Amino acid sequence: MTQSLEQQVREELTLYARKIVAKGLVVGPGGNISAKAGDLMLLSPSGFALEDIEPHQWIRVEIGSGKVLDTEFRPSSEVLMHLYAYRENPDIQAIVHTHPAYCIALTLVSQELPMLFPDQAALVGEVTFVPYVLPTTDLLADAVAAKVGQYNSILLENHGLVTTGKNLREAYYRTEVVEESAKIYLAAKAAGTPKVLTDAEYKEIQSLESEAYRVQLLQKLQ
Repeated sequence: MTQSLEQQVREELTLYARKIVAKGLVVGPGGNISAKAGDLMLLSPSGFALEDIEPHQWIRVEIGSGKVLDTEFRPSSEVLMHLYAYRENPDIQAIVHTHPAYCIALTLVSQELPMLFPDQAALVGEVTFVPYVLPTTDLLADAVAAKVGQYNSILLENHGLVTTGKNLREAYYRTEVVEESAKIYLAAKAAGTPKVLTDAEYKEIQSLESEAYRVQLLQKLQ
């Protein structure tokens, strides 16, 4: 692994950490994000608000062994959730864990997020739920790892959202789309009975060449 690759990942993490805060997807020192750099993951340090993390402060952790290579700060208390997810699904290159208000609100009143609009169908697909588990524990890490092989977006009851991607950009935009989906669904349910996309309509959107092109662009390295 070259230093330039690690530095690129550090800069991307810093960029998307600031985007997450600017969009109101976390408050205070909440949430944590990571990305792979070879056999390592670079993870947010514990106790930091995401917008305050500088490129040199992301914590290096060996994915295989779990060994923390930096000692100035502790890694995020959700380090096991990130490690277990990368080990379970090697295709994952980045993980975004946030506490979006509408996503959390949705988990308090529902255990479903139907397919509502094209961006959700094309960029996210089906979303799954994990019942409440004590944060920062191996129980939560196991529960998330059990889902990451099949789903890229996981709603954590009374807690938040986990999204994965082939890069940080994809994982981040999935976070935005799921939060928008939760917002739309809650608003529609408050007004009446939502008209959701059928399975056929959902699959038709996913089959569009134009949508496949958008996804490919998201997955390209920056």
